[in-house]
Amino acid sequence: MSKHIDYEINRELGECYLFMGEMDKAAEYYQKAVDCGTGHTEPFFGLAAVAIQKGELKEAGRHYLAALELAPSDKALVGLGLVFMEEGADDEAFIHMDKALELNAANIMALNALIRLAYKLSRVDEIIPRLSAALDGEDNESVRFTLAGCLSYLGRNDAAMEELKILLGKNPGHTDAQELYAHIAA
Repeated sequence: MSKHIDYEINRELGECYLFMGEMDKAAEYYQKAVDCGTGHTEPFFGLAAVAIQKGELKEAGRHYLAALELAPSDKALVGLGLVFMEEGADDEAFIHMDKALELNAANIMALNALIRLAYKLSRVDEIIPRLSAALDGEDNESVRFTLAGCLSYLGRNDAAMEELKILLGKNPGHTDAQELYAHIAA
């Protein structure tokens, strides 16, 4: 059998065992997929998922890092960032989520984590460009509302109201946006 076929079989078996909750078997087949040497990152994500299920955060981080070394991706950066968050290394988590958004401005998981971290670390001003970039590809109500909230939090009420006007222009029934607009206007 070719290396690629061996890889595909082992990766798929890893996925099946992971889905069935058989973590040791899943890890065994994901490792066999890695050992095929095809350079794919998927089995590292599988190994990270197994490690997380087992509560082995350091091991999960090691697998995300291995995936990242093979091919820079927002998925690997988010995984590593989430591990850092769980370990309480918020500054490292912030860096990784920010880098993930450099690669994919629409990665909602990275965006949500970065917002949480920004408020916790008093770095809200640093995420405004990321929120704006996320709106470039798609006008997402939640992202626009969050951007308005962050701008208001930073005392940039005129800019916040402009974002809310855009949101309310498209969805006049957005109750939270109406309330925030009224609060800022008061």
